Amino acid sequence: MHMADALLSPAVGGTMWAASAGLLAYSSSRLKATMDDRRVPLMGVLAAFVFAAQMINFSIPGTGSSGHLGGGLILAVLLGPHAAFLAIASVLSVQALFFADGGLLALGCNIFNLGFFPCFLCYPFIFKPLAGENPSKGKLMTASIIAAVVGLQMGAFGVVLETVASGISELPFSSFVLLMQPIHLAIGLVEGMVTAMLVVFLHKARPELFNAPQPGAESRPLRPVVIGLALAALVTAGTLSWFASADPDGLEWSMGKVSGKEELEAPEHGIHNTLDALQKRIAFLPDYNFKEPVAAKSESSASETKTEAKPAESWPNVSAGTSLAGLIGGFMTLCLAGLVALVLRRRTHVKA
Repeated sequence: MHMADALLSPAVGGTMWAASAGLLAYSSSRLKATMDDRRVPLMGVLAAFVFAAQMINFSIPGTGSSGHLGGGLILAVLLGPHAAFLAIASVLSVQALFFADGGLLALGCNIFNLGFFPCFLCYPFIFKPLAGENPSKGKLMTASIIAAVVGLQMGAFGVVLETVASGISELPFSSFVLLMQPIHLAIGLVEGMVTAMLVVFLHKARPELFNAPQPGAESRPLRPVVIGLALAALVTAGTLSWFASADPDGLEWSMGKVSGKEELEAPEHGIHNTLDALQKRIAFLPDYNFKEPVAAKSESSASETKTEAKPAESWPNVSAGTSLAGLIGGFMTLCLAGLVALVLRRRTHVKA
Protein backbone atom coordinates (compact mmCIF):
# COMPACT_ATOMS: atom_id res chain seq x y z
CA MET A 1 0.00 0.00 0.00
CA HIS A 2 2.95 2.29 -0.68
CA MET A 3 1.63 5.24 -2.69
CA ALA A 4 3.54 6.62 -5.66
CA ASP A 5 3.92 10.34 -6.29
CA ALA A 6 1.71 10.12 -9.38
CA LEU A 7 -1.31 9.59 -7.11
CA LEU A 8 -0.91 12.91 -5.32
CA SER A 9 -1.06 16.61 -5.94
CA PRO A 10 1.66 18.76 -4.36
CA ALA A 11 -0.93 20.31 -2.02
CA VAL A 12 -2.13 16.96 -0.65
CA GLY A 13 1.38 15.53 -0.50
CA GLY A 14 2.68 18.60 1.34
CA THR A 15 -0.24 18.56 3.78
CA MET A 16 0.37 14.92 4.67
CA TRP A 17 4.09 15.60 5.02
CA ALA A 18 3.22 18.28 7.59
CA ALA A 19 0.79 15.97 9.39
CA SER A 20 3.34 13.16 9.62
CA ALA A 21 6.09 15.56 10.70
CA GLY A 22 3.85 16.81 13.49
CA LEU A 23 3.17 13.26 14.64
CA LEU A 24 6.89 12.46 14.56
CA ALA A 25 7.62 15.51 16.73
CA TYR A 26 4.80 14.56 19.12
CA SER A 27 5.99 10.94 19.35
CA SER A 28 9.57 12.05 19.99
CA SER A 29 8.53 14.40 22.80
CA ARG A 30 6.41 11.73 24.47
CA LEU A 31 9.09 9.08 24.11
CA LYS A 32 11.73 11.21 25.83
CA ALA A 33 9.88 10.78 29.11
CA THR A 34 9.29 7.05 28.82
CA MET A 35 12.26 5.58 26.91
CA ASP A 36 13.51 2.42 28.59
CA ASP A 37 17.26 1.79 28.03
CA ARG A 38 16.64 -1.89 27.34
CA ARG A 39 14.26 -1.10 24.49
CA VAL A 40 16.71 0.93 22.42
CA PRO A 41 18.10 -2.14 20.59
CA LEU A 42 14.63 -3.68 20.50
CA MET A 43 13.26 -0.67 18.60
CA GLY A 44 16.02 -0.96 16.02
CA VAL A 45 15.77 -4.70 15.48
CA LEU A 46 11.96 -4.65 15.30
CA ALA A 47 12.11 -1.95 12.63
CA ALA A 48 14.58 -4.12 10.69
CA PHE A 49 12.27 -7.11 11.06
CA VAL A 50 9.30 -5.13 9.71
CA PHE A 51 11.43 -3.91 6.78
CA ALA A 52 12.27 -7.52 5.92
CA ALA A 53 8.68 -8.72 6.42
CA GLN A 54 7.33 -6.04 4.07
CA MET A 55 9.47 -7.51 1.27
CA ILE A 56 7.35 -10.68 1.26
CA ASN A 57 4.14 -10.26 -0.71
CA PHE A 58 1.65 -13.10 -0.23
CA SER A 59 -0.90 -13.99 -2.90
CA ILE A 60 -4.62 -13.46 -2.28
CA PRO A 61 -6.24 -16.58 -3.82
CA GLY A 62 -8.68 -16.05 -6.66
CA THR A 63 -7.88 -12.37 -7.14
CA GLY A 64 -4.55 -12.09 -8.92
CA SER A 65 -3.50 -9.67 -6.20
CA SER A 66 -1.08 -9.81 -3.30
CA GLY A 67 -0.38 -8.04 -0.03
CA HIS A 68 2.27 -7.65 2.61
CA LEU A 69 2.41 -6.93 6.32
CA GLY A 70 2.15 -3.30 7.37
CA GLY A 71 3.78 -4.02 10.72
CA GLY A 72 2.45 -0.96 12.54
CA LEU A 73 0.33 -2.95 14.97
CA ILE A 74 3.13 -5.40 15.83
CA LEU A 75 5.40 -2.46 16.58
CA ALA A 76 2.76 -0.72 18.69
CA VAL A 77 2.07 -3.84 20.77
CA LEU A 78 5.76 -4.44 21.51
CA LEU A 79 7.08 -0.88 21.70
CA GLY A 80 4.11 1.32 22.51
CA PRO A 81 2.47 3.73 20.04
CA HIS A 82 5.05 6.51 20.06
CA ALA A 83 8.13 4.35 19.55
CA ALA A 84 6.18 2.29 17.00
CA PHE A 85 5.34 5.37 14.93
CA LEU A 86 9.00 6.41 14.85
CA ALA A 87 10.00 2.87 13.89
CA ILE A 88 7.52 2.55 11.01
CA ALA A 89 8.57 5.99 9.77
CA SER A 90 12.17 4.75 9.74
CA VAL A 91 11.15 1.70 7.69
CA LEU A 92 9.23 3.75 5.13
CA SER A 93 11.92 6.42 4.85
CA VAL A 94 14.64 3.88 4.08
CA GLN A 95 12.36 2.16 1.55
CA ALA A 96 11.54 5.40 -0.29
CA LEU A 97 15.03 6.92 -0.25
CA PHE A 98 17.22 3.95 -1.09
CA PHE A 99 14.92 1.40 -2.76
CA ALA A 100 12.39 3.64 -4.56
CA ASP A 101 9.51 1.87 -2.80
CA GLY A 102 6.91 4.61 -2.49
CA GLY A 103 7.38 8.17 -3.71
CA LEU A 104 9.14 10.98 -1.89
CA LEU A 105 6.15 13.32 -2.24
CA ALA A 106 3.97 10.44 -1.02
CA LEU A 107 6.20 9.63 1.97
CA GLY A 108 4.07 11.72 4.33
CA CYS A 109 0.94 9.88 3.19
CA ASN A 110 2.58 6.47 3.53
CA ILE A 111 3.84 7.22 7.05
CA PHE A 112 0.40 8.48 8.07
CA ASN A 113 -1.58 5.63 6.48
CA LEU A 114 0.66 2.83 7.73
CA GLY A 115 1.61 4.44 11.06
CA PHE A 116 -1.07 6.70 12.47
CA PHE A 117 -4.04 4.34 12.19
CA PRO A 118 -2.51 1.20 13.76
CA CYS A 119 -0.37 3.04 16.34
CA PHE A 120 -2.66 5.79 17.59
CA LEU A 121 -6.14 4.44 16.90
CA CYS A 122 -6.23 0.66 16.60
CA TYR A 123 -3.71 -0.16 19.31
CA PRO A 124 -5.12 1.99 22.16
CA PHE A 125 -8.81 1.82 21.22
CA ILE A 126 -9.17 -1.72 19.83
CA PHE A 127 -6.25 -3.96 20.75
CA LYS A 128 -5.78 -2.91 24.38
CA PRO A 129 -9.47 -3.00 25.39
CA LEU A 130 -10.02 -6.36 23.68
CA ALA A 131 -6.84 -7.93 25.06
CA GLY A 132 -7.44 -6.65 28.61
CA GLU A 133 -5.02 -6.41 31.51
CA ASN A 134 -4.35 -10.18 31.74
CA PRO A 135 -4.85 -11.38 28.18
CA SER A 136 -5.45 -15.00 27.32
CA LYS A 137 -4.38 -16.58 24.05
CA GLY A 138 -7.91 -16.20 22.69
CA LYS A 139 -8.11 -12.52 23.62
CA LEU A 140 -4.74 -11.79 22.05
CA MET A 141 -5.75 -13.58 18.84
CA THR A 142 -9.06 -11.74 18.64
CA ALA A 143 -7.56 -8.34 19.47
CA SER A 144 -4.72 -8.74 16.96
CA ILE A 145 -6.93 -9.81 14.06
CA ILE A 146 -9.62 -7.17 14.59
CA ALA A 147 -7.13 -4.35 15.17
CA ALA A 148 -5.06 -5.33 12.11
CA VAL A 149 -8.12 -5.52 9.86
CA VAL A 150 -9.52 -2.18 11.02
CA GLY A 151 -6.12 -0.49 10.73
CA LEU A 152 -5.63 -1.65 7.15
CA GLN A 153 -9.18 -0.67 6.22
CA MET A 154 -8.53 2.83 7.55
CA GLY A 155 -5.23 3.03 5.72
CA ALA A 156 -6.79 1.87 2.43
CA PHE A 157 -9.61 4.40 2.80
CA GLY A 158 -7.01 7.07 3.52
CA VAL A 159 -5.31 6.24 0.20
CA VAL A 160 -8.62 6.65 -1.61
CA LEU A 161 -9.38 10.00 0.04
CA GLU A 162 -5.88 11.35 -0.62
CA THR A 163 -6.05 10.29 -4.27
CA VAL A 164 -9.50 11.78 -4.81
CA ALA A 165 -8.50 15.00 -3.02
CA SER A 166 -5.56 15.22 -5.43
CA GLY A 167 -7.96 15.26 -8.37
CA ILE A 168 -6.79 12.01 -9.98
CA SER A 169 -9.64 11.59 -12.46
CA GLU A 170 -8.52 8.10 -13.55
CA LEU A 171 -9.49 6.83 -10.07
CA PRO A 172 -13.05 7.97 -9.29
CA PHE A 173 -14.06 7.59 -5.64
CA SER A 174 -16.92 5.07 -5.97
CA SER A 175 -15.10 2.63 -8.25
CA PHE A 176 -11.79 2.94 -6.43
CA VAL A 177 -13.15 2.50 -2.91
CA LEU A 178 -15.27 -0.51 -3.92
CA LEU A 179 -12.09 -2.32 -4.95
CA MET A 180 -9.65 -1.00 -2.35
CA GLN A 181 -11.66 -1.92 0.74
CA PRO A 182 -12.47 -5.59 -0.04
CA ILE A 183 -8.98 -6.49 -1.24
CA HIS A 184 -7.42 -4.87 1.82
CA LEU A 185 -9.92 -6.70 4.01
CA ALA A 186 -8.44 -9.96 2.73
CA ILE A 187 -4.90 -8.64 3.20
CA GLY A 188 -5.81 -7.41 6.69
CA LEU A 189 -7.06 -10.85 7.72
CA VAL A 190 -3.73 -12.41 6.75
CA GLU A 191 -1.80 -9.66 8.54
CA GLY A 192 -4.04 -10.11 11.58
CA MET A 193 -3.34 -13.83 11.76
CA VAL A 194 0.41 -13.36 11.39
CA THR A 195 0.36 -10.59 14.00
CA ALA A 196 -1.69 -12.76 16.33
CA MET A 197 0.71 -15.72 16.08
CA LEU A 198 3.74 -13.54 16.76
CA VAL A 199 2.08 -11.69 19.64
CA VAL A 200 0.84 -14.90 21.27
CA PHE A 201 4.27 -16.53 20.96
CA LEU A 202 6.12 -13.54 22.45
CA HIS A 203 3.54 -13.07 25.21
CA LYS A 204 3.99 -16.68 26.28
CA ALA A 205 7.78 -16.53 26.09
CA ARG A 206 8.38 -13.01 27.43
CA PRO A 207 5.22 -11.52 29.01
CA GLU A 208 7.22 -8.62 30.49
CA LEU A 209 7.55 -7.18 26.97
CA PHE A 210 3.88 -6.22 27.12
CA ASN A 211 4.03 -4.31 30.40
CA ALA A 212 5.69 -1.04 31.31
CA PRO A 213 8.82 -1.59 33.45
CA GLN A 214 8.18 -1.11 37.17
CA PRO A 215 10.67 0.97 39.20
CA GLY A 216 12.88 -1.24 41.35
CA ALA A 217 11.58 -4.45 39.81
CA GLU A 218 14.03 -7.01 38.43
CA SER A 219 13.92 -7.21 34.67
CA ARG A 220 15.10 -10.05 32.47
CA PRO A 221 17.59 -9.08 29.76
CA LEU A 222 16.12 -8.59 26.32
CA ARG A 223 19.25 -9.80 24.53
CA PRO A 224 17.77 -13.21 23.59
CA VAL A 225 14.70 -11.52 22.12
CA VAL A 226 16.81 -9.00 20.21
CA ILE A 227 19.09 -11.75 18.84
CA GLY A 228 16.11 -13.90 17.86
CA LEU A 229 14.40 -11.05 16.01
CA ALA A 230 17.67 -10.08 14.31
CA LEU A 231 18.15 -13.64 13.05
CA ALA A 232 14.53 -13.73 11.85
CA ALA A 233 15.09 -10.45 9.97
CA LEU A 234 18.28 -11.82 8.38
CA VAL A 235 16.61 -15.03 7.19
CA THR A 236 13.51 -13.18 5.97
CA ALA A 237 15.45 -10.54 4.05
CA GLY A 238 18.15 -12.84 2.76
CA THR A 239 16.18 -15.88 1.60
CA LEU A 240 12.45 -15.78 2.31
CA SER A 241 12.19 -12.64 0.16
CA TRP A 242 12.78 -14.92 -2.86
CA PHE A 243 9.33 -16.39 -2.29
CA ALA A 244 7.42 -13.11 -2.55
CA SER A 245 4.44 -13.16 -4.89
CA ALA A 246 4.91 -11.42 -8.25
CA ASP A 247 1.22 -10.41 -8.33
CA PRO A 248 0.44 -6.69 -8.01
CA ASP A 249 -0.27 -5.52 -4.49
CA GLY A 250 -3.74 -4.43 -3.39
CA LEU A 251 -3.26 -0.81 -4.43
CA GLU A 252 -1.79 -1.63 -7.85
CA TRP A 253 -4.46 -4.28 -8.42
CA SER A 254 -7.26 -1.82 -7.59
CA MET A 255 -5.75 0.83 -9.85
CA GLY A 256 -5.46 -1.68 -12.69
CA LYS A 257 -9.11 -2.71 -12.36
CA VAL A 258 -10.32 0.90 -12.34
CA SER A 259 -8.02 2.63 -14.82
CA GLY A 260 -6.55 -0.27 -16.79
CA LYS A 261 -3.06 0.69 -15.54
CA GLU A 262 -1.31 -0.52 -12.41
CA GLU A 263 0.87 2.62 -12.48
CA LEU A 264 -0.13 6.15 -13.44
CA GLU A 265 2.16 8.62 -15.15
CA ALA A 266 3.35 11.53 -13.00
CA PRO A 267 3.55 15.06 -14.42
CA GLU A 268 6.76 15.59 -16.39
CA HIS A 269 7.43 18.99 -14.85
CA GLY A 270 7.35 20.60 -11.42
CA ILE A 271 7.80 19.01 -8.02
CA HIS A 272 6.97 15.51 -9.28
CA ASN A 273 9.80 15.58 -11.81
CA THR A 274 12.25 17.09 -9.31
CA LEU A 275 11.54 14.48 -6.64
CA ASP A 276 11.58 11.64 -9.17
CA ALA A 277 15.03 12.70 -10.38
CA LEU A 278 16.25 12.99 -6.78
CA GLN A 279 14.94 9.53 -5.91
CA LYS A 280 16.59 7.98 -8.96
CA ARG A 281 19.93 9.43 -7.89
CA ILE A 282 19.64 8.27 -4.27
CA ALA A 283 18.04 4.82 -4.72
CA PHE A 284 20.99 2.49 -5.28
CA LEU A 285 18.90 -0.72 -5.33
CA PRO A 286 15.56 0.32 -6.89
CA ASP A 287 12.75 -2.21 -6.50
CA TYR A 288 15.06 -4.21 -4.21
CA ASN A 289 17.42 -5.32 -6.97
CA PHE A 290 20.45 -4.22 -8.94
CA LYS A 291 20.00 -1.28 -11.27
CA GLU A 292 19.34 -2.36 -14.83
CA PRO A 293 21.82 -0.90 -17.34
CA VAL A 294 20.39 1.74 -19.67
CA ALA A 295 21.12 -0.37 -22.76
CA ALA A 296 19.32 -3.36 -21.27
CA LYS A 297 16.31 -1.17 -20.43
CA SER A 298 16.00 0.06 -24.00
CA GLU A 299 16.32 -3.47 -25.37
CA SER A 300 13.68 -4.84 -22.99
CA SER A 301 11.25 -2.03 -23.79
CA ALA A 302 11.77 -2.63 -27.52
CA SER A 303 11.15 -6.35 -27.14
CA GLU A 304 8.00 -5.72 -25.12
CA THR A 305 6.53 -3.69 -27.96
CA LYS A 306 7.10 -6.61 -30.37
CA THR A 307 5.57 -9.29 -28.14
CA GLU A 308 2.11 -9.21 -26.66
CA ALA A 309 2.72 -11.37 -23.60
CA LYS A 310 5.56 -11.04 -21.13
CA PRO A 311 7.17 -14.30 -19.98
CA ALA A 312 6.13 -15.40 -16.52
CA GLU A 313 8.68 -14.79 -13.80
CA SER A 314 10.16 -17.87 -12.16
CA TRP A 315 9.13 -18.63 -8.58
CA PRO A 316 10.89 -18.64 -6.24
CA ASN A 317 12.85 -15.73 -7.67
CA VAL A 318 16.31 -16.56 -6.36
CA SER A 319 18.12 -13.25 -6.64
CA ALA A 320 21.37 -12.02 -5.19
CA GLY A 321 20.16 -8.45 -5.72
CA THR A 322 17.02 -9.04 -3.66
CA SER A 323 18.99 -10.67 -0.86
CA LEU A 324 21.53 -7.85 -0.83
CA ALA A 325 18.77 -5.24 -0.82
CA GLY A 326 17.02 -6.96 2.07
CA LEU A 327 20.18 -7.27 4.16
CA ILE A 328 21.38 -3.72 3.49
CA GLY A 329 17.93 -2.24 3.94
CA GLY A 330 17.35 -4.10 7.17
CA PHE A 331 20.70 -2.93 8.52
CA MET A 332 20.05 0.67 7.50
CA THR A 333 16.61 0.59 9.12
CA LEU A 334 18.06 -0.91 12.30
CA CYS A 335 20.65 1.87 12.42
CA LEU A 336 18.15 4.67 11.76
CA ALA A 337 15.52 3.49 14.27
CA GLY A 338 18.20 2.60 16.82
CA LEU A 339 19.84 6.01 16.41
CA VAL A 340 16.51 7.76 16.97
CA ALA A 341 15.93 5.73 20.13
CA LEU A 342 19.49 6.36 21.34
CA VAL A 343 19.23 10.13 20.85
CA LEU A 344 15.93 10.28 22.71
CA ARG A 345 17.31 8.16 25.55
CA ARG A 346 20.33 10.45 25.96
CA ARG A 347 18.13 13.54 26.03
CA THR A 348 16.02 11.89 28.73
CA HIS A 349 19.12 11.22 30.83
CA VAL A 350 20.41 14.78 30.39
CA LYS A 351 17.08 16.22 31.58
CA ALA A 352 17.03 13.84 34.55
